[in-house]
Order: sequence, then structure tokens, then C-alpha cells
Amino acid sequence: MPLDTIWVVAEPAGDSLTTTSLELLTHARTLATTVAAVSWGANADARARVAGEYGASTLYDVGELAGALPGAPVAYALAALAAATPPDAVLVPTSYDGRDVAARLSARLDRPVLTNVSGLSDEGGLVTEHQVFGGTQVVRARFTGDGPAIIVVRAKSFAAEPTGGAPAAIVAAPSGDVGPVGTARIVTSHAEERTGPQLEDATVVVSGGRGLGDAGSYALVEELASLLHGAAGASRAIVVGQTGKTVKPTVYIALGISGATQHMVGMKGAKNIVAINKDPDAPIFQIADLGIVGDVHKILPAVIEAVKTHG
Repeated sequence: MPLDTIWVVAEPAGDSLTTTSLELLTHARTLATTVAAVSWGANADARARVAGEYGASTLYDVGELAGALPGAPVAYALAALAAATPPDAVLVPTSYDGRDVAARLSARLDRPVLTNVSGLSDEGGLVTEHQVFGGTQVVRARFTGDGPAIIVVRAKSFAAEPTGGAPAAIVAAPSGDVGPVGTARIVTSHAEERTGPQLEDATVVVSGGRGLGDAGSYALVEELASLLHGAAGASRAIVVGQTGKTVKPTVYIALGISGATQHMVGMKGAKNIVAINKDPDAPIFQIADLGIVGDVHKILPAVIEAVKTHG
């Protein structure tokens, strides 16, 4: 029997919602009879259309935040809503703002938070899955006691699939007075200039590791990614790995990457993995669909020329 109600913290992305938010809305509708999105920012009508398309019947709109960080106002709005009609669970994307919202909501409701969730099922109650020890083991957990489950979910844990539903009904959900915690303001922001798809959303990802040697060789990674209409990544934690981005492309090309456990956690969900490494015992070959043992400095330029010729 499905749960009654799940709320999803749906982070705005322009006039749409972030990819992880869409993934959570998609999965929530497989678990609960009623799914609602909780969002903020300008153009609520556009966000309501997207939320409805992915399964939400209601969009609780916290409103425009006038430059305030969303953590406090969104958490206060959620707590006020939950005091009146508590959901079975609140699903939150693993992002800087999402984690801030989850932590503050936990304090407001006096409920624990389950984080780093990579799987979620209904087994007479919500059961979460968490990858530990670099993804080599999976721990299962469930909430006990009264009150909504607060669950922070990793990106790419589920697929985002629209239903074509009608726009969600917009319900105002003001945060009220959040006190001194609401005084911080975003003074300026910077959007990184880039070409091609975002790393998390790319269908093709080309990543370089320490086996490339000097930083100048990374230009070849970017060139191949551009030729394949994909995104360039790296094995450093700031890009792909346990503490960085999680990617789930159709094709993942690992160049000079040995395959440390922390890195493989962030990319092993790729449908097809191609690895080039001079070490035949490199761990990356254990999960690769196609492995090439050789000098990446010789093989990569040849691959680029072949793509230029035949692509």
C-alpha cells in the first residue's frame, strides 16, 4: 500500500527545477498517493508547470526571497506546513541549499535526518539505502517514531521521467519571521562560463586522471569531450567522486584514471565505461565495458584524430 503524502524540496533552476529535484519528484510518485513540491523564487507559474509534469499535484510556493539564502525561510515554511498537515516524508536534494534546508528543518521539527541516500523503497515504511566504505557496502535504514522522515538523496539515484501531468496547484507557503538567521543576503553570484552540457546531465563524459601527467594534457580531454558533444571531467574530488559530482552518462571515458574507490562511487552507474590505462591491474578495468591497456598520451591523440575523420 503506497504512502499517503511525500513532499519534495524542488530547487529552482531559472524557470524550471534542478535535475535532482525532477528525479525526486519522479520517484516520489512511485511511493506515495500524493506528491507535492516545495519551491521558491520568481515565476511560480513556470515552476508549477514543471512540477506538475513530473507528478506533483501541489506546489507550495515560499515566494521570492529577495536575495536571502533559502535555508532558513524554506525550512521555516516547511515546518509551518508540517505542523498543520505533516507528510510521511520530505525528500531533499543533496546540494548546498538542500542540506541547509534539511538541517534547519531537522532542528525545527526535532526529527533526525538520513543523508547520502542512494536508494529508497516502501517496505511497510520507507527504507533508505546508503553507500559506505567507498561504495563497497550498502547500509539500509528506516525511520521510527512520529513525524515526517527527512531524507537527503544523492543526485542520479533515480531517473527523471515526466508524466505530462497538468500544472501543480500553487499554494502560498510563506516562511514567516525567521529572525536573525534570515538577515544574510547574497550580494553577488558568478555563473561559470562553459560550452556543452553540464557534467551531471551529459550523456557522454570524458574524464582525465593523474595518468595524464601535466595539466597541459587535459586540453586533449576537453577536445575529445567537445567532439563527442559531451562534458569534460576529472578524477579529482571536486569533479567526479565520492565528495564531488555524481554522473550517470550513457558513455563514460576514463583516461589515465586508476579507479580509486572514491572515484568509482561517483561514476560506476554509467551505462558504458571505456578505460585507457597503462596499468593492466588498474581497478578501473574491473568495471569497464571496454578496457585498453596502453599509454594514454599515444592513444588519446589517435582517438581524437579518428573521431575527426569518421565522426
